[in-house]
Amino acid sequence: MKKGICIGSLPGDSTKARFNIAKKAGFHGVEIGPLQSAEERKNIKDLADEIGIELCSVMNGKHWSHPLSDADPAVREVSHQAMLDSLSTAEAIGADTVLLVCAVVNNRTTYEDAYQRSQTEIRRLIPTAKAKGLTIAIENVWNKFLLSPMEFARYIDEFESDAVTAYFDVGNIVAYGFPQHWIRSLGSRISKVHVKGFNSGEHRFTYLIDECTIDWNAVMTALKDVGYDDYMTAELPVNADDPEGTVHKISQDMDSIIAGKV
Repeated sequence: MKKGICIGSLPGDSTKARFNIAKKAGFHGVEIGPLQSAEERKNIKDLADEIGIELCSVMNGKHWSHPLSDADPAVREVSHQAMLDSLSTAEAIGADTVLLVCAVVNNRTTYEDAYQRSQTEIRRLIPTAKAKGLTIAIENVWNKFLLSPMEFARYIDEFESDAVTAYFDVGNIVAYGFPQHWIRSLGSRISKVHVKGFNSGEHRFTYLIDECTIDWNAVMTALKDVGYDDYMTAELPVNADDPEGTVHKISQDMDSIIAGKV
């Protein structure tokens, strides 16, 4: 299993500095956001190659502000174009996956409408993803949507395409479920994994081990049982008190988690 980290979790005054910190801390890859131009994409790929770190995935940028489930077609089109930018970025930098928050349920968008609209919009994106050899990976987030693992699995299966998968976030699930249960329900649908800590007693996010109530050994057993052996990517805030030291601590904690020694 490879260790990744989100670019927003890395301190530094430049992309080069951030990549160097990730490499020094022992990460294999970095997840980035979409880039708008071919020149930007080439430059960041060249920089990653120079430093010797993979660009493992792309986090789409506009799925919260302009969800694919919005009632306004113009809003959905902004989101569609953002996904096209993300897919083009992933292709150019050698990543295989784009993370997508597929829908947002709110007082203007019902659950049923979110389901139908988001599936319609994702189906529009599948041909592009397939042509580029990429995966659209849907992340479980606090969007009041896909609230059970069985429904999440069904939602993905209804696309009948290996271009749509799950990006499973371990920490996001703890507020309303057990990550090891969800992993077994989703099984081979999982193409990428995010990790962050969560304290269920205090209902707050944490770093990976300190103050965290997640049963990491159970999580790792479940991932091994379903045959998952791809990236585990940390999505955690920069610690202003010890920015670079905390990146090393995250990497060390991930080593313990992956080894099943927490």
